[in-house]
Amino acid sequence: MKKNIMKLFILLFLLLAFSSPAFADVSVGDQIITLGENLTEEQKEQILSELGSTENTQIITVSNEEEVNYLGDLLPRATIGTKAISSSSITYTEAESGLDVSTNNINWVTDEMYLNALITAGVKDANIEVTAPFTVSGTAALTGLMKAYEVSSGEVIPEEVKEAANEEMIQTAKLGDQIGAENASALFTKIKESIAKNPPQTDAELREIILQAAEDLGLTLTDEQIQILMDVFNKLKKLDIDWNQVGDQINQAKDKISKYLESEEGQNLLERMKQFFISLFEALKSLFS
Repeated sequence: MKKNIMKLFILLFLLLAFSSPAFADVSVGDQIITLGENLTEEQKEQILSELGSTENTQIITVSNEEEVNYLGDLLPRATIGTKAISSSSITYTEAESGLDVSTNNINWVTDEMYLNALITAGVKDANIEVTAPFTVSGTAALTGLMKAYEVSSGEVIPEEVKEAANEEMIQTAKLGDQIGAENASALFTKIKESIAKNPPQTDAELREIILQAAEDLGLTLTDEQIQILMDVFNKLKKLDIDWNQVGDQINQAKDKISKYLESEEGQNLLERMKQFFISLFEALKSLFS
């Protein structure tokens, strides 16, 4: 009997010690890189160098099949393509530091769109980089980022949340084609802020939040655009999303921008912009005088 109990304890210990990454723990500075499966060896080396890979960096691949799995119902197969190219990096930062996103060679999905979708998926406190060896739309990168976050953090993102985050990114990009990418991202952010503060209980309340957000940004939406936003956020409402965390991550992202603008580097940028517009104004004035 005692031998059987001892065997049971040993078995439980082994299961806990060597099971899936559900017990993973990440530290500040830990990095994981996702590479598109169809990159050439030369392109992989280029991407790894660009993203600052080290001997401690964890590297995983993302396949075209995985892209189709999450995007197949949202985009035509021709738009998704047949090759996985987009690559990405997650580097973990201090708790409560928020998310920071930058992109290179991505021409459809903006930094803010990735930021919003990742916040929806529950990703937090990390520097995110998305890149490709040549210009691509960037729709596939979110799949890789969520996969990387799960592998490295041990936190499982529910499938329905992944799908909702992907849909949010795609619908923001589509809306961006109509009203401008920055306007679309700002609109989604503002709506999420309002939902985090006062969750709507009815469709009428949700519609009012959308209309108020659009009015605050000086945007006029069509009935079709309003309905698309209603559908996206109704789907998000039904999921187990921590809206307090969503609001916190959005505020932390804003704080980063504010701190940058207050820094010496940010002030130098503002001064250069100021001088540029002064020069432009003087040039226009002399042109018409």
